[in-house]
Amino acid sequence: MDPADELVDIVDERNDVVGVVPRRTLRTENLLHRCTYVFVLNPAGELYVHRRTETKDVYPGYYDVCAGGVNAAGEPYEVCARRELEEELGVAAEPTFRFLHRYDGPSGRVWGAAFDVVWDGPIVWQPTEVVWGVFVPLDEVGPMTERERFCPDGLEVFERWRLSRSGRQAHDGS
Repeated sequence: MDPADELVDIVDERNDVVGVVPRRTLRTENLLHRCTYVFVLNPAGELYVHRRTETKDVYPGYYDVCAGGVNAAGEPYEVCARRELEEELGVAAEPTFRFLHRYDGPSGRVWGAAFDVVWDGPIVWQPTEVVWGVFVPLDEVGPMTERERFCPDGLEVFERWRLSRSGRQAHDGS
């Protein structure tokens, strides 16, 4: 099936489902929908950063700080996060939910669920999604975003995730 024909839920400002449309309609009308963001860390605490293919429908060729994507119609956030993580990076793991985030941008309006996962196995890219990737120390991600084009929604969610992570570490003493 052409990804543009996949059915997705459209939601309102409260994140309640109000309709179902093909992804193509979602993109052309910039409709509010659901998606996931999964931050992949290695045991050393480095973040996996990857470059998207030039064929992606949104931000082709941009770098991204997370795996993830649009929820299919009726698909819960947790299921979408696991599916996208495995599809994009070949990571079969159970990510941990962190928060919901409302993003409004020129190429997307979403209620996004942020997750993270620690992974010490191989990364296997889906060739239609990813062309390059590497684990980067967290303190080097900022300078990298100043040199390269990154997906703006992922960066916004990353900043919130990074700040919430700092709070969690201070709170639990790690």
